[in-house]
Amino acid sequence: MQKRLSMLALSLTVSLSAGALAAEQSFDAWLEGVRQEARERNISEAIIAAALTDIKPIPRVIELDRGQPEFTQTFQQYMAKRITPQLIEYGKKMMQEHREILNEVSRKYGVQPRFIVALWGAETSFGRYTGGFKVVDSLATLAWDGRRSAFFRKELFNALTILNQGHTTADIMKGSWAGAMGQSQFMPSSYLSFAEDYNGDGRRDIWETQSDVFASIANYLSKSGWRDDLTWGRAVDLPKGFDESLVSLDVTKTMDEWRALGVRKEGGGALPTRNIEASVIRPKRGGDAAFLIYQNYRTLLKWNYSHFFGISVGSIADAIGD
Repeated sequence: MQKRLSMLALSLTVSLSAGALAAEQSFDAWLEGVRQEARERNISEAIIAAALTDIKPIPRVIELDRGQPEFTQTFQQYMAKRITPQLIEYGKKMMQEHREILNEVSRKYGVQPRFIVALWGAETSFGRYTGGFKVVDSLATLAWDGRRSAFFRKELFNALTILNQGHTTADIMKGSWAGAMGQSQFMPSSYLSFAEDYNGDGRRDIWETQSDVFASIANYLSKSGWRDDLTWGRAVDLPKGFDESLVSLDVTKTMDEWRALGVRKEGGGALPTRNIEASVIRPKRGGDAAFLIYQNYRTLLKWNYSHFFGISVGSIADAIGD
């Protein structure tokens, strides 16, 4: 019996090893196809060698992609975790430290400094935590794995294009496990559309050049419909018996109309008299929390389509101030 179990264990080990080898060979064959397509896309041999040599699938990336935990935090728990006194204090410090360049960027792109800093803080804690994964390796892993291969293969070639243009190197190009890069956490496609070379050195450097980071964030918002004469929204109190069918991004009314329906500032104050269009939303798992949101909030949703995220960025901006 013991001998049979030993033989079974050996057979299983050999089988698993063979399976792992086959998967590795499959990745190698797949990667050779990527190299060939890169050549057809006029990616230089130097970049292909630097970025696509000696890379292997990253098991941790596959694990994170397949095993993301179900999001069960309440809105209040999320906000308490994301918006701490330490974050706000550091954000105010960064606002003062970079005041001159932030004001320059604000004037050029039409985005208030507090929102640039708030997004910077929400994404990477003001550049302190940008992710330690090599972007090309992560994207290659996800493109090969197959769950969302078309999307990640496109992003992989976008990343190679960025390297080919000389904006950074494969070793510096680091980010999240899913390929979001640098201090602004742009996916490669967003980088190609919105990243800016603000200091004029020929590189759009969202990893190490602060002015480029700020300008890239502002450019994204500006090109996505931002208005510098508006804020993002505000917390509100809804009257008892309020028609919940009106709580939707699809329902837009003027401030006068919301006021007539009994909507008031949180705490009971009257809404502003400025007659702009707005919508009422409630975040899921948020209890009675309600918010009146404006055009700029919709722009924040283009960055990350999450009410939790959008409200947190707006709240960070409010707390930091200009």
